[in-house]
Amino acid sequence: MSTPDQIRRVAVVTGAGSGIGREVARQMLADGYCVVLAGRREAQLKETADGHADAFVVPCDVTRPDDVERLFQAALQQWGRVDVLFNNAGVFGPAASVDEISLADWNATLAVNLTGSMLCAAEAVRTMKEQEPQGGRIINNGSISAHSPRPRTVAYTVTKHAMTGLTKSIELDGREYGITCGQIDIGNTATDIMDTIGVGSGALQADGSRKVEPMFPVADAARAVLMMANMPATASVGSVVVTAAGMPFIGRG
Repeated sequence: MSTPDQIRRVAVVTGAGSGIGREVARQMLADGYCVVLAGRREAQLKETADGHADAFVVPCDVTRPDDVERLFQAALQQWGRVDVLFNNAGVFGPAASVDEISLADWNATLAVNLTGSMLCAAEAVRTMKEQEPQGGRIINNGSISAHSPRPRTVAYTVTKHAMTGLTKSIELDGREYGITCGQIDIGNTATDIMDTIGVGSGALQADGSRKVEPMFPVADAARAVLMMANMPATASVGSVVVTAAGMPFIGRG
């Protein structure tokens, strides 16, 4: 554990076993952070860590309150504080409209994307209130679906709209404790999970057609998260939208 005159920046990254979470964790490690890698699959978390001395693997299911509490306790035991939470764990959920989705699939998507994010944020806020120096930063991974949905993504879209409300509420309630909260909404960064909606081979459009959409490197998305994390405590980045150049998001197609 660090002594007061040797405080190091400590970040917790959920969903760190793959995709955006993995890249953010690696860039944070390269930038000098101590990083707690959280996710359900320990083997993939260890791949992310790649033997780095400042990476600490903690298997965690964010839908389980006991797991989330244990995650932050482990971070405190290892490094004594938490400066940044990247609330990243999430799933796309089923491809379905509101009349087709089952209650079980609806609840499962909300459990990870929304309730899981709330549970992690709650533990982060408790930790940041109590630590010395007090305060910290929470970065929620939203989506451009927080602004405009794709067809047949009702559960995912609802969770990402709700994430914006969570972000703003945390930012407001955290002010007196030096806790800031912002949201990054990313569109079409190149990760394996994007293959599930066919962005590279033809993603479903609002008019029912399919279109091959542009992608951009996940390292660029991670750099945007790192920028938010590295802002001074006197500044808060409330919202960042980063998309592949030319993707059908702004305007009519």
